[in-house]
Amino acid sequence: MNTELIHTPEGVRDIYGKEYANKLTIQNILHKQIHLYGYQDIQTPTFEYFDVFGKEIGTTPAKDLFKFFDSDGNILCLRPDFTPSMARCAAKYFVDEDLPLRLSYVGNTFSNTSLLQGKLKETTQMGAELMGDASVEADGEIIAMLIDALQQTGLKQFRVNVGEIDYFKGICEDLTLNEEQESVIRNYISNKNFFAVKEYLQSEKVAEDKIKVIMAIEDLFGSVDMLEEAGKLSNHPLVQGAIERLKSLYEVLCAYNVEKYVSFDLGMLSSYQYYTGIIFKVYTIGIGDVVVKGGRYDKLLPYFGKNSPAIGFVIVIDDLMQALKRQKIEIPLKDKNLLIVYDGLGFEEALKEAKTHRDKGVNVQLMRFDTAKSTADYEAYAKNHGINQVVYLMK
Repeated sequence: MNTELIHTPEGVRDIYGKEYANKLTIQNILHKQIHLYGYQDIQTPTFEYFDVFGKEIGTTPAKDLFKFFDSDGNILCLRPDFTPSMARCAAKYFVDEDLPLRLSYVGNTFSNTSLLQGKLKETTQMGAELMGDASVEADGEIIAMLIDALQQTGLKQFRVNVGEIDYFKGICEDLTLNEEQESVIRNYISNKNFFAVKEYLQSEKVAEDKIKVIMAIEDLFGSVDMLEEAGKLSNHPLVQGAIERLKSLYEVLCAYNVEKYVSFDLGMLSSYQYYTGIIFKVYTIGIGDVVVKGGRYDKLLPYFGKNSPAIGFVIVIDDLMQALKRQKIEIPLKDKNLLIVYDGLGFEEALKEAKTHRDKGVNVQLMRFDTAKSTADYEAYAKNHGINQVVYLMK
């Protein structure tokens, strides 16, 4: 036997038993909460044409995609990100819909990169998209719904950091930085590497007073009061518009009574180039990466042929599970599981007993008693497999 075949490739793993039961429970909790806001499920393919995630879209770099060919020679790839798929799907099936669409999804995404040391290359994600509504109320609904959903999982210590892409773009335009300089700086800032920002701008012979303005973005983090100071950095229309949008968003979040979970971070950017306005990420204790990311992408659907604004988020289920575990938050498994152990002469009686419990919604395993085992063995089995109770039917 080739023992190597029982192992999974690097970056993927098997999930089973109680861990998988916990994962499904969390997904169901999140799913139910998203549905309470009127979102409807949609499923897109695991793989798509390569161009759906091409460079023009501004999503995952081509080198980080799992690519392959179909029998006709078309380049396909496993989806690295749901948002372009959702945009394509909306443009195909709802191109003439002129009222807001609320869509939700769950599935796995795939990233073929060696930079994610210790991270999974296949992760389960759940998200929601609100399309056809450019209002600040739509921004608020998405963030408030997300906060409600995370609370329902038992997560308490988390923070939603909110930024605005137009703020950064306005600063760059005001300082007359060219497109290449803006792109390089954006990548550095998205990784919070302001040392590299300064070094790069100095190498580009950018004036020190302009560098000082860019570097000031690093400190634009905090409560809604910080927005007043941020607005003084530039009078550019994009900058002022972004500040007013964030102030209005805060008022909407106050109406939802979720503002205590929110901070503002005008140094927040993303490697995904399709974001156009509001952008947000969720941080929590026990994990070094974000558990949720999202934002507005008003120019993505038009790329696929539907002229529509949109905003959404994605929850990385695997990272959320890790955070819950490290914060010692018990996941409320609702299933009742029963093990009935019987001897050889009592099969019919055990079957009748099992049917009675199954009719009441209890999950029942039937197991014939092995004389080489003890009751302690069956009790240990039950504990290891998430079974609440063991019943012995012995002659």
